[in-house]
Formats: sequence, structure tokens, C-alpha cells
Amino acid sequence: QVQLVESGGGLVQAGGSLRLSCAASGSIFRINAMGWYRQAPGKSRELVAIITKFGSTNYADSVKERFTISRDNPKSTVYLQMDSLKSEDTAVYYCYADVSSRSAWGQGTQVTVSS
Repeated sequence: QVQLVESGGGLVQAGGSLRLSCAASGSIFRINAMGWYRQAPGKSRELVAIITKFGSTNYADSVKERFTISRDNPKSTVYLQMDSLKSEDTAVYYCYADVSSRSAWGQGTQVTVSS
């Protein structure tokens, strides 16, 4: 099994920045892609960004040019640098890992952007 623990959420003004971190533990050798999803109130969970263990990335159109995902494989940690934040980025952000084609999720961290 893999456990994911997020940190770095909080309250920020529009235009500001936050950096989320997600540390994996357990059977980390089974992890393939890692990434971030988010869920705003009343909305479905959506992909924000994902990165493979080889460093290939994919972003939602709504966050391209503003968010950057990165990964430290020796530390089994994935990061999400969020710049130029907008009120519509307000959501609970969940860390995700593909563990031998099964999904693992963190507990979520709240990001609130005030306008």
C-alpha cells in the first residue's frame, strides 16, 4: 500500500502563490504517475496536473502557464507550484498516485483564494 500526505494549502489573495507538497510512503516502488486533482464545492473532482516517473507532464487547460508540477523521485514527493492564483482555483486539492494501475489518494488540503 501507498500512503500520501499533502501539505501547503491555505488562504491567499488573488494573484498570489502557494506550493503544495505530497509525500508518499509505503510501497513507493510501485508508484508510476503522481499528480493533483481538485474539487470545488458542488463540482466534480477534476485533474489539475500529472507527472510520470520519467518527468512527462500534463496540465488542465485552466492552469497552464500558472501552475507547475514537479517530482523528487528519491524523496517520493510531488509538488505543485501555483502562481497567479484566481478565485476559481479555490478547492480541496488531492494528491494522487498510480500504484500499479490502482489509485491512491491523499486526504486533501484546502486552497482558498480571496478576491
